[in-house]
Order: sequence, then C-alpha cells, then structure tokens
Amino acid sequence: MKSNLKIDWASHEAAKYACLNWHYSKCLPVGKLAKVGAWENEKFIGVVIFGRGANNNMLKPFGLEQDDGCELVRIALTKHIAPVSKIMTIAVKFLKKAQPRLQLVVSYADPEQGHHGGIYQACNWIYTGPSGKAIKIFYKGKWSHKKTVDDAGVNQNNLPKKVATGKHRYLMPLDAAMREQIARLAKPYPKRTMRGKEQDAGYPSALGGATPTTTLQTSNN
Repeated sequence: MKSNLKIDWASHEAAKYACLNWHYSKCLPVGKLAKVGAWENEKFIGVVIFGRGANNNMLKPFGLEQDDGCELVRIALTKHIAPVSKIMTIAVKFLKKAQPRLQLVVSYADPEQGHHGGIYQACNWIYTGPSGKAIKIFYKGKWSHKKTVDDAGVNQNNLPKKVATGKHRYLMPLDAAMREQIARLAKPYPKRTMRGKEQDAGYPSALGGATPTTTLQTSNN
C-alpha cells in the first residue's frame, strides 16, 4: 500500500492522545514542547515531540544555549506504512524550517526498555556513548526521571528511588558547522539486544480510527 505522508503541527490534544495510547511511557512530557504530527493517507498516526528535556545542561558541552537546540522527547506512532526513520527525519526538517536558529537535536535510547537507537542509526545520527547515571523515582506505578516527579510537585521522601544506568545518546547536527564540531565525538553504534529484538516483533495496536481522528486538529496549541 502506498503511503501519502503529511507532516504538520499537532494540537495538544492530538499529542496527548498519541502519547497515552502509542508510547510506552503513557504520558505527555511537561514543559514547552514542539508537537509535530504525522498523517498517513489522511489518517492521524502519531507525533514526534521536541522539547528542552530533563537536563538543563544538555547543550552546554557543545557550546550552545538552550534555544540553540532541543531534545527529541517522544516518537509516539500507531500502525503506519512509512518507516519510522522517514517520519522522524521529515519531522526534524519541519522543525528546523520553523526554527532556523536550531543547530542540534539530542535524543536518548533507554536500554532499560530494550532500546538501542536503531532508528537514529538508520538516519546517520552521531552516537556519543551513554549519558550519565540518573536518579529515578517510583511514582504512579512506574519508574520516572527525578525531574519529572519534581515538576509534578510531589514529595519524594517516602517514594522508592534507584540509580538508573545511562541512556544511549545520539546527536543530529542541523548545519555543517555543528556536524564538523561533533564528528570527533562519534563512537561505534551499540547493537540491538535480545529484548529489543523481541519488542521489534510486536507493534502497537491501531487506535486511531475515524472517531478519534476527526477531533484532532493541526494547530500548535
């Protein structure tokens, strides 16, 4: 079947629906977000979301201010025809066109979820190794990043905590100068784990359908 793919801004409601139904985290990130929606053959299939991320110092090692780059914080998709790598790549280009100042996109693949960053490897992102360890808090039945729980204003004194292993960090430079600057940081790509292979064999169920899709708008609210 042919894929007629459309990329445009997604509303808050559309992004929230996609994250709740089609992403393992089951939540929409907090903070200022750029929500890029994807439609295939006129059906809403999900979002690619960019934000400032949980680490306020994420861009400092590259000599950038917070407004010079962003983190790809969610890819939440239902069943689709186009490869995820294609949808993600077009979404990044769409964002860059809207925000010409951006020089770098950072994203992380969580090995605790069986992820190794295969989609980033397929798009020639630069792998720089694992990020630093992080504190996670067991909140609402799942382990969440400490900053996420902080942002929710929750008292963490009596909540279980653990030190999580670092995530695989990938960089996508958005101009030639940034690519030249970070090229020396490149390390060999990590390989897919057995858990990742098992997850790849499955796929989220198609929850878009006519009923919810008709209420999803393309305004950037």
